[in-house]
Amino acid sequence: MTPISRRRLVGAALAAAASQAWAQKAGGWPDRPIKLLIGYQTGGATDGVMRPLEPRLQAALGQPLIFDYRPGAGATVAAGLTAKAPADGYTIHITDSGPMTILPNGKQLSYDPTSAFTPLGMICEGCSVIAVHPSVPAKNLADLVKMAKARPGSLTYGTSGIGGSAHLSGELFQAMTGTELVHVPYKGGSPAAVDLVGGQIPMLFASTGTALPFIQSGKMRALAVTSASRSSVLPEVPTVAEQGYPGYDATVWFALVGPARMPADASSRVHRALQGALADPAVEQALRRQGYEPILGPADVMQARVRTDLAKWGKLIRERKISFE
Repeated sequence: MTPISRRRLVGAALAAAASQAWAQKAGGWPDRPIKLLIGYQTGGATDGVMRPLEPRLQAALGQPLIFDYRPGAGATVAAGLTAKAPADGYTIHITDSGPMTILPNGKQLSYDPTSAFTPLGMICEGCSVIAVHPSVPAKNLADLVKMAKARPGSLTYGTSGIGGSAHLSGELFQAMTGTELVHVPYKGGSPAAVDLVGGQIPMLFASTGTALPFIQSGKMRALAVTSASRSSVLPEVPTVAEQGYPGYDATVWFALVGPARMPADASSRVHRALQGALADPAVEQALRRQGYEPILGPADVMQARVRTDLAKWGKLIRERKISFE
C-alpha cells in the first residue's frame, strides 16, 4: 500500500470513529438500527454495490443497517415505500437511474423523483454488458446485428426489469442498429443471468457486477459494453460506439436517498459517512472490481443528474413509444 493510500485509509477510519463517538455523546440520531430499502433481489448489482459500503456506514453511524429487499416494478416499489416512509432518518434507500430517470417518463408512479426524496449522495456509475450464451454463434456486435436482422422479433434479451437501465440500453441499441428484439424482464439482474447461463434466453443486457463472474468463467460471452468508454474490468471488450454506432452511451448510476424533508442533521451525517466510505481504498477497489467508478461530491449533485437523464431517456421513450405497463 502506498503512503497516500495508507493515509486515506487511516483518515477514513478516524472519521468513522469520530462520527460514532459524536453520536454516542449527543445521544441523538441514530439511536436504533436504520432500514435500507433495496428494490431488487439479493445477489444483483445493487446488492453488490451496497455490501462493501455496509460495514463502513455502520461504523460511522454507530448503528446497524437492516437490508430490506422489496423487488418489483423495476425497483419503483422500494422507491415508493421510501417516499412514503417517515422522514425521521431511519429509512434510507439505495436507488439507481432506472426508477429515478427512466420509469417516471412512461409510467404513473406514486412519487416524483425530483421532489420526493432527500439526496444523500451519489455512489458510483458504470455500464451494462451485452452478453450472449456461449452457444450463440455471434462473436461480435456485427454478427449479432446480422442475426437479429435476419429474423426480426425472434431474438430475446433479458434484463433486470422493465424500465431499468439495461432495458433502455436495449431499446437504444435497437433504435441505433435498426434491429427488432424481444425484451424479457426479470426481477433483478441475477435471475436473468442465471437463465442465460441455463440456456433459457440467448442474450442479456446486464450490469458489469452481475455479468463479470459468468464472463470470467466462460459461461457467457461479452460482445460489447454500453458506456462511452471501455470498462476497466473488461478492457478487452469494445464499446457499442466503437463497433460502428458512434454516440451510443448508456450508463447506470447508484445513489443513496431518504424521504423528502429528512432532518438535516441525519442527512448530513449519512452523506459524510458515505463520503468517508467511498474514500476508503478497499471500497474503491471493491466497486471497481464490479466495473463501477465511485462518485464523491456534494449530495445535491444527484438532483442535476436526475433532471438531465429524465430528459435524455424521455426523448427515447417518446420516440420509440415504449410502454412500461
